[in-house]
This record gives sequence, structure tokens and C-alpha cells, in this order.
Amino acid sequence: MGLSAAAPLWGAPGLLLTIALHLALSLRPAQAWAPVHRDYCVLGAGPAGLQMAYFLQRAGRDYMVFERAPGPGSFFMRYPRHRKLISINKRYTGKTNAEFNLRHDWNSLLSHDPRLLFRHYSDAYYPDASDMVRYLSDFAERLGLHVLYNTTIAHVTLNKDRGAWNGHYFVLTDHRGQAYQCSVLLVATGLPVPNQVDFPGSEYVDGYESVSVDPKDFVGQNVLILGRGNSAFETAENIFSVTNFIHMLSRSRVRLSWATHYVGDLRAINNGLLDTYQLKSLDGLLESDLTDLAIVKDHQGKFHITLKLFMEAGNQSSDAIPLPQDDNDNFAMRVAYDRVIRCLGWKFDFSIFSKSLRLSSGSELSKKYPLVRASYESKGSRGLFILGTASHSVDYRKSAGGFIHGFRYTVRAVHRLLEQRHHGVAWPSTEHPITHLASAIIRRINEASGLYQMFSVLADVVLLKEKATIFEYLEEFPMQMLAQLETITGRRARHGLFVINMEYGRNYSGPDKDVFFSDRSVGHMEDAWLSNFLHPVIYYYRHLPTEQEVRFRPAGWPLPRPSALHHVVEDFLTDWTAPVGHILPLRRFLENCLDTDLRSFYAESCFLFALTHQKLPPFCQQGYLRTQGLVGTESLRQHGVESGLLWDSAIMGQRQGASEQQPGNHRPGGHPLAPGPPVSPFNSNKEEL
Repeated sequence: MGLSAAAPLWGAPGLLLTIALHLALSLRPAQAWAPVHRDYCVLGAGPAGLQMAYFLQRAGRDYMVFERAPGPGSFFMRYPRHRKLISINKRYTGKTNAEFNLRHDWNSLLSHDPRLLFRHYSDAYYPDASDMVRYLSDFAERLGLHVLYNTTIAHVTLNKDRGAWNGHYFVLTDHRGQAYQCSVLLVATGLPVPNQVDFPGSEYVDGYESVSVDPKDFVGQNVLILGRGNSAFETAENIFSVTNFIHMLSRSRVRLSWATHYVGDLRAINNGLLDTYQLKSLDGLLESDLTDLAIVKDHQGKFHITLKLFMEAGNQSSDAIPLPQDDNDNFAMRVAYDRVIRCLGWKFDFSIFSKSLRLSSGSELSKKYPLVRASYESKGSRGLFILGTASHSVDYRKSAGGFIHGFRYTVRAVHRLLEQRHHGVAWPSTEHPITHLASAIIRRINEASGLYQMFSVLADVVLLKEKATIFEYLEEFPMQMLAQLETITGRRARHGLFVINMEYGRNYSGPDKDVFFSDRSVGHMEDAWLSNFLHPVIYYYRHLPTEQEVRFRPAGWPLPRPSALHHVVEDFLTDWTAPVGHILPLRRFLENCLDTDLRSFYAESCFLFALTHQKLPPFCQQGYLRTQGLVGTESLRQHGVESGLLWDSAIMGQRQGASEQQPGNHRPGGHPLAPGPPVSPFNSNKEEL
């Protein structure tokens, strides 16, 4: 019976039904390829991507990180090629303050877990790159971050939708064809594409990304390196002990980080070639525009440098192409080279992004970095943010935003902006009585790592409340967005504000600066404005600056001209706690701006002010409002008697004795009928000083 019932399925009509069912079932899995929605999509599981994932997870947001490699930190699996990082791992500072110690820890990401400090992963001052890979892997695993590995995003475009947070969704398509729909896109892919220069003979050049790292492959060779950054000097450092000589060619002069105060310029750990050049040990540095040159390979496999215009004269054999030494027998590069190595740095990969996102304008800088605002949001697409190394256009060659110890703080700033914009969570702040203002600033300039590393980019902001009796303290706000502070933070700035920044001297940084001149240090507070080394600078504004004022600020100024400006004199120990040299001038500056007295007073002094002044200092006013009064002392009693506010107890005793001799002048219990003293405006509780 069962067989006869099933038999029609295999007949002509049954066959059609079977095919139809098969097609229907086979199409059902296609529903799995419908776009997967996430509020936040993060591209890249490097340090910046993981740092953002940490903040999103702590806030309980819906997010996903996409990583093409099988694990986090894929860049560090290969680079730097010679495996030594130039980010310092200073494990000992003599301090126990965790925030202060981050000033000198250039590798750790921010988290609540003290085990996830890089000092636990390497003892080396300049760690091995493999330690960074291990650290990032632990960071992602221990914190349970949501990372989708082995997923290459092949294309990113926009899908207009009025219901979306930003008026559109970002649609990401991976290498399998799976689409992801994101309300906010956070790009943390770094700078993965090697810079190249197209000139005749460039096909003979070895790239930094692929050249051998075995010094044995360069024994007895003449080597030419194109470039003058850390990758070029790192490559030279690895082989210059076995080569005949190394020549290094670039269009610009060498930029030493100790002169420019920019950590991305040449670091001392890699600059051994400068010694051998200046001490005339065959190695050398040359300047020329690479686009004007050409490389010719002779029949022996040697490489010769010539000019591009000589190559353009016609199709000639390599032996017939003119060389500069034909006309100038003292031409510096007349020798033949065995190897030419390209070390020209990196640039952003624009290839996966639709042109509708408008990430690049075609300018020279925007070919290296995406176009972003000071808030790290794309200029072309609202809701698209660039994080980490790729966001460095905001402070290129100025601050540390392209490096872990800088962008861990800019990522946090972006997260705070997103929390306010999409979730109504205002920028974190603390409120304090105005008398605590100087101490709050002193604490931050002596401890804060974000201020210290992202100098002239992130600043603390103090918002004054009405009548300046209370202030609100915001940490690490992007300075160039100051005009939009109320929108970005959800805080009101209606009664004036202070901006606390860290700065180097105006004329102390540059590749041509002598930073070791004899009078480089300033030690007296009256000369604080001449300080050269990194030091705190406080700006006071009566009103929030406008966008136009920020945009057209004076050249070289990080902010518009303020109502008042104060430099805290530089300190050799970066310890701005000297009572006379640092704290006193700062307090007086704040008092002048606020037209009040910010000192702390003993209770007796407050009492004297109450007797002799119409307006009490804020410290005394707040003591009264907290119903904290005075401790009774003989000195205070005497002041009260002299002012007529209190009775003299000795005289009262005499009067009482006389009155006791008068019958009938007694209350029940024998208490005198003399009037009591006036009530003091302070009670008798002990005041905390």
C-alpha cells in the first residue's frame, strides 16, 4: 500500500514534482547569503581594530571585526622584516601609577586587565615582532572579542536608506560573496601597500617586502637603497657590516626623530649608517628626485644609475645609453651596483572601496592616507571612520597618531564620539568644586598618558559652570573639533572653558634644528613661554571658539588665540609639582581668569574673611554650604569679641557674679538671664582643610 502510494512520484507527474521540490530545497540555503546586519563593522584585527572592539564590547554594542588572516596582528607576522620593533617597552620607571607608566609603554593596548600589559610579554626594550603577535592574540582571546578570521572583505560600497543611522548603510562583501550591512564602518586596515616609484629600470629593484634578510646574500656587494625612513635604515643596519658599501638615495634630507620630535622619523636604533657616512667609511647618503633617474643593467648584471632623459633619447642598447659620468667624471654614483633595494614606506589600500565613498581626493597626501576630519571621520562619507595607522593624516609628522601609543587614545576618542551620537551617552566627565581646579590640572599633566603622547592633538577641556563655582573635566578631546564640542560630547560650554595641552617649543622641532645647543633648557617660571621641551600649555576662552576661528587660527598655533594663555615651565624630570615653579604660577593664572581666590584656607582664616570681606573665597563659601564650620579656639573667640559679634566671657563672668547677688534674677536651675552671643555663620564642626 505504501509502495503504491509512493509510485506516482516516480511517474511523469511525480518526476516533475520531485524536480520542483529539489529546486525549492536547493534554493533555501541562499537565504543564508542575505546581508548580515551589524551596527558596527571593524575592518582589520590589528592593534587599532582590537582596541575599538574592546571599547565596543565593554559598552555592550553590536559589532564584528573582519580579519583576512587566521589570527590578529597579521602585519607583525611579516613586518618589520628584521623583526625588531622600534616602539619602546620601558618596564621600569620608578613609579607605581599605571597611567603614568603608559607614557613609556608604547606597545600596550588599553584594557581593564593588568595582565594585558606588554611588559609581561617581553623583557626587551625594543621587542621582537613575534612578541607583538602573541600579545595581540592573547588580547583578543582573553577579552572574548568578536573577530571573524579568514574573511577577506573584497568590496565596500554604500546603500542609501533613510532609516539608517547616517542615511545609508555600508555594504561589505567578502571573498565568498557573503554581504554584511553595517550602520557604522570603522576601517583599521593600516597601510599594507608598499610605495613604488615608476621609472625606467624600476623592474630591477628588490622591494623591502620581499628582499632577503640574510646578510650572507650581500657579502662583498655594492648596494643602493632607495628611501630614507626607518625601513631603509633597518635594512642597511642588517647588512652594512658585510657589504662593500651602501649608498642611500632619497629626495629629502634625513629626518632624525630626536630633532623633529616625531617618532616616525629615523630612530637612533637604526642609524648606524650615519656613523659610517660621516666618519668616511665608504657608506653614504645622497639626495635626488627618484623620478628623474633610471637604472640600466649591463651585460654583467650590474646596475648603473643614469638620468631618465638619457633613456628618452631613443631605443638604445644598455651599453649605448649615456651615463652621467660620461660628462662628469666626478659623478657621485658612477660606480656599478650589485643590488638596488626599494624601501619607500607604505600607503593605504583604496582598491576595495567604492568611489562613492570618496576616500581620496587625488592629492599627494590623500594617495597615502584616506581623507579624514580631525574627528577621524571620513570627509566623504558620514559614519565611516579611519582608525590606527591609516588615520595618521590628522597629525602626520606632528604627533604619535600613527603608532600604538598614540592611536590607542584616538580610538577611544572615536568611541566616545559614537556613544554620544548614536546612544546618547555623553562624553565622560567629572564635576568638582572650583577650588579643586588647580589640583585637577596638576594631576593630569603629571600622570595622563593620552595628553603626553598625543600632544597638540588630544587635550583636556575644563567647562566652567554658572558663576564659576563648579567645573566639569573632560579628558582627551580632539583639539581641532573644539568648535563642535557641545555636539560631540553632549556637554554644555556656556560659561567659559580651559583647554589643557602639551606642546614643544614653537621653533624647537625640525630636521635642520640643533636640539643640543647650550641654552636649550628653560628653568625660570618667568621664561616659561620660551620652554622648548614638551610642557603643559593652558588656554582660556570666555566663549567656545567658532569653526571659523579654529580654521583660520594663527599659523603654527594648535588653537585660536585665547583670552589668556599660560605656559607651565618645562621640567627636566617631567614632574610639574614644584610649589613655587609650577603650582603657584598656575593657580595665579587661573585666579586671574576667574577673578576669584582659589586658595585653601584654615577655618580661622575663613572666619576672618567673613568679618572683613563682602565676598568670601570659594573655599570658604563651599565650607559654609557644606555646613562645615569652625573649631572653637581662644584666638577665634578674641576676634569675635573685638568685632562685637561675641560676648567677652570674662566680663560676662563678672556680670554673672553681680547678678547672682541680686535676688530674683535667676532662672530655674540657676542660669543667668544675660543674653547669649550672636549665632556664628559657621557651626562648630571641624572643617577639613
